[in-house]
Amino acid sequence: MSEPTMHTDSTPRERSAMLHFPEGFMWGAGTAAYQVEGATAEDGRGPSIWDSFCARPGTVLNGHSGEPATDHYHRFAEDVTLMAQLGLRAYRFSVSWPRVQPDGRGPLNPAGLDFYERLVDALLDRGITPALTLYHWDLPQALQEQGGWGARETAARFADYASAVARRLGDRVPLWATVNEPWCAAFLGHAAGVHAPGLVDPALSLRTAHHLLLAHGLATQALRAAVNRRARVSVALNLSPVSPAADTAADHDAARRIDGLLNRMFADPLLHGAYPDDVRADTRHLTDWSFVRPGDEHTIASPIDLLGVNYYSTKTVAAGGQALGPSPWPGAETVRFRVPEERPVTAMGWPIEPTGLTELLRWLHTRYPHTPLLVSENGAAFEDRVDQSGQVRDTERVCYLHDHLAAVHAAISAGVDVRGYFVWSLLDNFEWTFGYSRRFGITYVDYTTQRRLPKNSARWYRDVIAANAVPTS
Repeated sequence: MSEPTMHTDSTPRERSAMLHFPEGFMWGAGTAAYQVEGATAEDGRGPSIWDSFCARPGTVLNGHSGEPATDHYHRFAEDVTLMAQLGLRAYRFSVSWPRVQPDGRGPLNPAGLDFYERLVDALLDRGITPALTLYHWDLPQALQEQGGWGARETAARFADYASAVARRLGDRVPLWATVNEPWCAAFLGHAAGVHAPGLVDPALSLRTAHHLLLAHGLATQALRAAVNRRARVSVALNLSPVSPAADTAADHDAARRIDGLLNRMFADPLLHGAYPDDVRADTRHLTDWSFVRPGDEHTIASPIDLLGVNYYSTKTVAAGGQALGPSPWPGAETVRFRVPEERPVTAMGWPIEPTGLTELLRWLHTRYPHTPLLVSENGAAFEDRVDQSGQVRDTERVCYLHDHLAAVHAAISAGVDVRGYFVWSLLDNFEWTFGYSRRFGITYVDYTTQRRLPKNSARWYRDVIAANAVPTS
């Protein structure tokens, strides 16, 4: 297996000043199992809801799926070498539940656990901290057939799975995340139907959100009982500042509704021990919330060591829209989302708003002052191409990363306790319903040959890590 190409001819220019980060700041990059591993039917792995979703015609662009993805399952040693060349201090990856426990309950798959053990040991051998996420959306299909996240029992099964992984790797993995972006899993997957399992049921989506949070709480307790006592436990939420399009009562109320469903509905029970009253009221016509049983919110609020913050953009909203098909916003289906005309956007159409990250981190610090923060995802997709010289000159991504790291530094300077930053993502990969048409990686992947080619942004990030600082401009 050939090693990835890593150019070393990028010399940082002289800078008059640098923005230095705290000593010990964690610099990393991330991936997710279904997006990179491939090998979906090898070594005892069972099918996941994303395998089933991708098999349905019309669900994913060009009929793509997570097979073969970037073949990380077979090429992880090559990828760890790449990480070391980039100087990464940490690697955030997810474990595929159906690879470890094909039916989501019962017997474990030794070959699946062996793979993650080899990956963890390879990272440690290179001095790279493993940051393990237990759930990045690939629920075993066998559990979906028994009700999936709509069934309370799935939360208990998740705790069992967490315990099994922790018993195998808990002595070597110092940073654990339970669930990644429960908003996406609940509302894109069960209200809008555009992510697996592809359901359109707003009431079910709210129950699903609760069971995902309950699963986090139960898994946190299971991890505490199994991992090294110095290990830290976290959860990763996709969060955004939400602003009204106009200074009107209606637009302010629209912003409140979206902020409630995106931010407070998940962070408040985790860190305040209760769902927001206004979110319950906004959705009362959909459900009576009887799925929240006595003691659930206490379990959800099991203490965590870090809150993972996945940030990509801000949201600007207005009232008075018309529901046009299934919406991922239960109880707020008529809210309209606007992209400010003056703002540049990524290939995803997301406005580039670096100051929004500072605003978000400061808001979290104010609302939940005793919880350290970790930027667990931040990055952008652009139209990347290999030029005639064999390089990917992704200047837009370099600017994006620079400005967002400066935004993190501004939050730290304002007193926010931010412990690290993980760029999304290490590799170009399968981008869910967009298939292989969107490239988020700092490493270009030729999907025909699986060759890895670090982009200019990878070399720029390597220099930032080495300096523990970002240039001022």
